[in-house]
Amino acid sequence: MSYILTVKDLHVSYYGSEALRDISFSVEKQKLVGIIGPNGAGKSTLLKSLLKLIPRDKGEVTIMGKEVEQVRKQIAYVPQRSNIDWDFPISVLETVVLGTYPRLGVFHRPKKKEKLWALECLEKVGMKSFADRQIGELSGGQQQRVFLARALAQETEIFFLDEPFVGIDIASEETIIQILKGLRDGGKTVLVVHHDLSKSDEYFDELVLLNKELVRYGSVGEVMNPNMIAKAYGGQLSFLKDMVVTGA
Repeated sequence: MSYILTVKDLHVSYYGSEALRDISFSVEKQKLVGIIGPNGAGKSTLLKSLLKLIPRDKGEVTIMGKEVEQVRKQIAYVPQRSNIDWDFPISVLETVVLGTYPRLGVFHRPKKKEKLWALECLEKVGMKSFADRQIGELSGGQQQRVFLARALAQETEIFFLDEPFVGIDIASEETIIQILKGLRDGGKTVLVVHHDLSKSDEYFDELVLLNKELVRYGSVGEVMNPNMIAKAYGGQLSFLKDMVVTGA
């Protein structure tokens, strides 16, 4: 079995407070994986620690069998919109062209080829007509599409997205999830921090269910059952009584 991501005994803390403990799981290639759990469960922390954007206390993470530093050019990361400076004076096209930089090297600048590729990526997300607009002038959904286009421009093997559907319109959400499914169908692997449990079975192949520790990793059917959800969320979810048990 070919795993593109392997996590072993991952522990993360903030200022001495435990954020994640004893996280271990492996993801096969060509999967669309949702990371779910209650508020404060460590979903975004997990994503950032996998990419070494924040320090780990201990644990081993390999991507394509290598340390993250060795394969960064094969990784695309889309952060939460709240973590981005939308007042920065940059156009939509310039934003997406940034995605081509990792492959160009330190002393090379993007040329016509890279700009044409960026425009193609914008067309894939339905934003080509906004190429000359300032990024801060866009709606939340449009901004998220642009940052997905930047990720597409990187031409990577694995994609990490942190809450891409928060604060965006329904049309943008539908566009984004179809693109993510297309990436998976094209052989890529996608991990998405997600908060809307009602759409999990429609959106994902597999789920990582967290509450500071790994509650369950597996198919949507294995994870989305009352026993597993109750273990992660406690009494937070009123719809638990309406769920049908589909697994242990």
